[in-house]
Amino acid sequence: QVQLVESGGGLVQAGGSLRLSCAASGRTFSNYAMGWFRQVPGKEREFVAGMLRSGVYADSVKGRFTISRDNAKNTVYLQMNSLKPEDTAVYYCATRSGGWLPTRRDEYAYWGQGTQVTVSS
Repeated sequence: QVQLVESGGGLVQAGGSLRLSCAASGRTFSNYAMGWFRQVPGKEREFVAGMLRSGVYADSVKGRFTISRDNAKNTVYLQMNSLKPEDTAVYYCATRSGGWLPTRRDEYAYWGQGTQVTVSS
C-alpha cells in the first residue's frame, strides 16, 4: 500500500523560506513521478511542481521553488524561497507510476494528507 506523508509546513513571513518533505512508502519510487500541488479553500487544487528525472514548475513558482528527490530515501522535497502571501495553501504530495510526469490532479493515483503553509505579509 502506497503511503505519502508530508512535513515541513508552517508559518513564515513574506520573503522567507520553507522546505517541505514527502516521505513515500510501499513501493520503490525511483520510476514514479512525484508532484506537489496546493489548494486554498474554494479553489481547485493546482499543480506546483513535479519531478521524474528533472523538475517541472508552475509559472507562479518558477525561480522561487525547487523540487528534488532522494530515491534512496524515497523522499521528495520542495524548497520554497522568496515566499509570498499568495503561496499560502495546503500543500499536497502526490505520486503515480508509468514513467511519465503529469501535471493534472486527476492523473495522480496517490496523495498525502497535506501540510499547511501560511505566509504572512
